[in-house]
Amino acid sequence: MDRVAVITGASRGIGAATALVLAEKRFRVVVNYRSSTEEADEVVAAVKAAGGEAWAIRADVTNPDEVASMFSETERRWERVDVLVHNALIPYDVVSFADLTWEQLGGKLDRELHAAFLVTKAVVPGMISRSFGRLIYMTTILSRRPREGMINLGTAKAAMDQFVRYVALEVAPHGITANLVSPATVAGASNPMGRLVTPDEVAQTIAFVASEDSGFITGHCVEVNGGLAMD
Repeated sequence: MDRVAVITGASRGIGAATALVLAEKRFRVVVNYRSSTEEADEVVAAVKAAGGEAWAIRADVTNPDEVASMFSETERRWERVDVLVHNALIPYDVVSFADLTWEQLGGKLDRELHAAFLVTKAVVPGMISRSFGRLIYMTTILSRRPREGMINLGTAKAAMDQFVRYVALEVAPHGITANLVSPATVAGASNPMGRLVTPDEVAQTIAFVASEDSGFITGHCVEVNGGLAMD
């Protein structure tokens, strides 16, 4: 049986690469996007050209109605969602604490957690009913290692990271895993390998976490950073 994966923020970058890699592994893929219709259509076309199945759905992952509609449409077409890859970028301001306002920090926290909450709530009941599911969330090392100007992103991702661990704890008895994937986000010269990670390398890591082979891995953060952080 071909698995069904929904990838948020899949019109470019890591999301697009993940759509292609999962399609190569016989996943049917939903390419979610918020505004980049042309790019999303190109990802779908690339998947189909390679012999896979894909479908683009526009939805703002911070909007409850649009999220509900996206997953309802997916289930009508393909009956289920087996894998969620939450990759959508929630905008944020780069700012020092000295200049930070609560509206900036609180707004980022609210949008980041709201999106993760909405997409997770949408898929977990069906996964429980089928005793299988893979929940994968993109995070950043900045949630654990601060960098100047990144207080909004780092704080919001740290909150999401802990949310994922609590979800992992609760859904584990149902055959569902929940994990984080953290790609390198700083200059390549800062890590031992001396280069940036490629979208395809991140996508291949996501594909493993999405596979049945990863069934005993849950509540973890998989670092893809060339040795930048060796925790």
